[in-house]
Amino acid sequence: MSAIIGSKKIDFSEEQGMLLDVAREFVKDKSPGSEVRKLLESEAGFSEPVWRELVDLGWTGINLPESVGGSGLGIAALIPVVESMGKGLMGTPLVSTVLAAELIRRAGGIAEEDVLEDISGGCAATVAYLDGSDWGGTNTGVSVDANGVLSGSKFMVPDAAQATWIAVVGSDTAGDAVVALVAGSDVAAQAQASHALIDLTKRASTLDFTGVKAQRVLSGDKVASAIRDYLLIGALLTAAEAVGSTSACLAGIVDYLKTRKQFGKLIGSFQALKHPTVDIYVGMEHSRSLVYHASSEIDDGPLSTEAEVACRMAKAKASDTIQYAGDRSVQFHGGFGFTWECDSSLFIRRAAWSQQQFGDAMHHRKRLAPLLLDA
Repeated sequence: MSAIIGSKKIDFSEEQGMLLDVAREFVKDKSPGSEVRKLLESEAGFSEPVWRELVDLGWTGINLPESVGGSGLGIAALIPVVESMGKGLMGTPLVSTVLAAELIRRAGGIAEEDVLEDISGGCAATVAYLDGSDWGGTNTGVSVDANGVLSGSKFMVPDAAQATWIAVVGSDTAGDAVVALVAGSDVAAQAQASHALIDLTKRASTLDFTGVKAQRVLSGDKVASAIRDYLLIGALLTAAEAVGSTSACLAGIVDYLKTRKQFGKLIGSFQALKHPTVDIYVGMEHSRSLVYHASSEIDDGPLSTEAEVACRMAKAKASDTIQYAGDRSVQFHGGFGFTWECDSSLFIRRAAWSQQQFGDAMHHRKRLAPLLLDA
């Protein structure tokens, strides 16, 4: 226990620094507020030309080995990219694609090089995990027979409409966990039902896989560990994105406090507004430290206990912080803060989405307790 609690490792490589600089400028240029709002109610939710530029930058293969066309830099190098995208509320299938690649790589191996090469080359991918139960549910919702034919549905599959590959978490005839690799084109249009999400920069669908034959099925001892790692890395990337969004939300708050006047004074001079603003800043920096600490604990192998603790702590703190920031932003802006025209509405929507994605703060703290207290 002492080794876990005492872990303070934070690595920030030269590559991460370069990626942070590039990502910040790219997102600032490609995802200004006007562009974000234009895409909110579009069918795809993102710009296809921007996605192709993102692919050309090599971001879809940052975490993948060079043998499949990636950069071999690992998950840690993605953190500054995802944080920057969160700051710009940029909606793309990047996070879904990266998580699918991680699950496939960890559950399979060398035999999946063709699929990983597709993903590294810019083919969007996603993971079909939720079956309508909560994050603690054990039912996978989809069964896979001996011939690789699927039966069942998956709920809230992110970026499903754009996915070339779908990694479906299911169970085989013996009840063991498997990952079925399904071509997105094999799922008929009538088997897909899109969802209206509270965060309009995101897209998700319910998919009925009944009768669909998987291109291949990944099974064996590595699958359960790979699914566990997928959930933890997903929580970490969501936390990184939330940190970026919190940063943008805070910038909007500070700008408003420095320009809005009441009773002849700038409202930023009122202690009732200054103290919560400082709380947001401190929470954001705390969250960012936890996120980069967690990324420093992740390598290509199964995640260690230290890595699990770090991922859960990052997600819990980042979820709470963005929730508080979004709420304060709406309140500080007064009646205007509740309107569609105010960007506060975008941040509180992002906060609601981030809170629930890959488990909320309570979910992770419940699982942190036995890890930290030897319960």
